Amino acid sequence: MDNIAEPQKLKHMDERIQKLEETLTKVLSENAALKTSVQDSQYKLETVQKEIKGKYKAHFPICSFPAKKVAFSAGLLASGTGHTGPTDQLKILQYKKVFSNVGSAYDSNTGIFTAPIKGAYYFRFYAHSHGGTTMAVSLLKNGETQCSVFAWKPVSNGNGSNGVVLTLEIGDKISTQLWKNTWVYDDPASYTSFSGFLIFPL
Repeated sequence: MDNIAEPQKLKHMDERIQKLEETLTKVLSENAALKTSVQDSQYKLETVQKEIKGKYKAHFPICSFPAKKVAFSAGLLASGTGHTGPTDQLKILQYKKVFSNVGSAYDSNTGIFTAPIKGAYYFRFYAHSHGGTTMAVSLLKNGETQCSVFAWKPVSNGNGSNGVVLTLEIGDKISTQLWKNTWVYDDPASYTSFSGFLIFPL
């Protein structure tokens, strides 16, 4: 009896082993397919990321490198009170009281701002005069007038301010110029001042 049952047991064991082998083969096959699918998805993701990065740089090239920070602000007199002018010549105003000069693009010795990078910049200037005197100041780009302020012999004090957004190339120069036979006044309150900053690179 036992001799007859033994082959049956062996047959059942062989069948179970075969089924396990088939199951293992199937699992390994599914695992390989899953691995291939994951690799394929990862490749597609990397491709899409590269495409997005390329399009982003194309539309926003300034974001592909750290933006340079440029900003300055200065008052006309470093200390004390007094007026500048009048003279019989046009005069570049030299703002000596430097409040800030991020990027070191403004030179207080010359009164000239030199653009360190191509970009869109904003500039603003203020001028003050006493009663009975004429005040006139222009903002220049490479020696060409961009905008001005003017006060013709006000009864009391005269004040003017103006601002402009300019596209500058590297090396372009910005300054303010006092007109002939006009005055500007300043004191510790810095009524006469000049400021500018980079809005964004181009």
